[in-house]
This record gives sequence, structure tokens and C-alpha cells, in this order.
Amino acid sequence: MSGTLNKVMLIGHTGDEVKMHYFEGGNCIGGFPLATNDSYVNKTTGERVTSTEWHNIVVRNKAAEICEKYLKKGDKVYIEGRLKTRKWQDEQGKDRYSTEIQCTDFTFLTPKNEGQHSEIVPEKQPTMGNTPSVSTPQSVTSSPTEMEEDDLPF
Repeated sequence: MSGTLNKVMLIGHTGDEVKMHYFEGGNCIGGFPLATNDSYVNKTTGERVTSTEWHNIVVRNKAAEICEKYLKKGDKVYIEGRLKTRKWQDEQGKDRYSTEIQCTDFTFLTPKNEGQHSEIVPEKQPTMGNTPSVSTPQSVTSSPTEMEEDDLPF
């Protein structure tokens, strides 16, 4: 192991529709903003303070197409990925930096019957190679016949 880790986990709401860019050869890339909120109570005033942090999410190929099809502005989504900082120059020649979350896995959290869209989100999406797996949240319950008998008190 290299002794380093670059992993990001976010739960937030999409700030816009997924913007797609297609390349020759069939590859594509999609991007969208994700908002996460942090709130606390100011001890001196007793006032609740909320701040919003915006993250640039980047998804690739099949995962990007799935996000484009099913994610709408305002949907809640869980994102896993890694940080990537890009350096570029603006019109005046000044160096600029942009930090993105390169998505490796995601889960749609907005229930099918809620949200702004009427499309049906599939229960399972196929996974292909390095393409992120996609699933919708489901409650997992076991019937007594499925549970193994053991002597543990919990």
C-alpha cells in the first residue's frame, strides 16, 4: 500500500441538470454541481447559522449517461469519489485552479415517488468494468427463516 488515501463521500442536492460532453469514439463526461449544508447554533446569539458548500461532480461514460437520464435539479444523491485539482490559465494569463470530485460510485437518494420528475429509476443498474455501481436505497429486512441461528445475545 502506498500509504495515501484520496476519498470523498458526499450526500447533497444537485444544483443543476447534468451537463454532458461527448467525444469521438463514444466516450462521454458529465458534470453537475452538488450542494452540501452545514448548520450550527451561534452560542452568543442563539441563532442557527447554515452554510452551503458547492462541489463540482464529474462522472464518466455509462455512469454519466445514467446520471443524465435520472438525476434532476434538487435531487438528493450520495457520491463517492476522489479529489482532482486542475490548473488552467484565464484570459489574462493568470493561473487558476479548479477542484472537482471525480465520481467512482453513486446512489440516488430521492425516492421515486418524490422529486420533480416522473421518470422511473430502475431498481438495479448493470455494472460494467470500472463503471460505478448504481443502486437506489432499499430497506433490508430478513425473515426469521433467512437468519442463521447462533448463540450470540444480539
